[in-house]
Amino acid sequence: MVHVLSSRVLLRPTDPERSRTFYGRTLGLEVSREFGTGPERGTVYFLGGGFLEVSGRSETPPAPGLQLWMQVADAAAAHKKLSQRGAQVLRPPLQEPWGLVEMWISDPDDVKIVLVEVPVDHPLRYRPGL
Repeated sequence: MVHVLSSRVLLRPTDPERSRTFYGRTLGLEVSREFGTGPERGTVYFLGGGFLEVSGRSETPPAPGLQLWMQVADAAAAHKKLSQRGAQVLRPPLQEPWGLVEMWISDPDDVKIVLVEVPVDHPLRYRPGL
């Protein structure tokens, strides 16, 4: 087994500056580090327990099956804020049959992003003995 010390998702956008604007300003992710120079420089964003690196450039959008899952404290507040910032909202927050509140947005290359709120009474929050 490989002992993983850290992880990140590597995203090669078709338009790096547009994607940096989306992840940094529209979505509001905090920058962990930046490297390189020029339009294809790298920016690494904090992504909860991992990182998202936007660097380089691709002639084609990422694979259509690529999706990002991000847990938020309040999906309704995220919906309001992201709508005001011009994010492409694919679906507003709805409580799913499995109990999570999910909303869907997409990035400039049509990467689907689900923003998930875990309600207080959801089993994902259950910790035996507490």
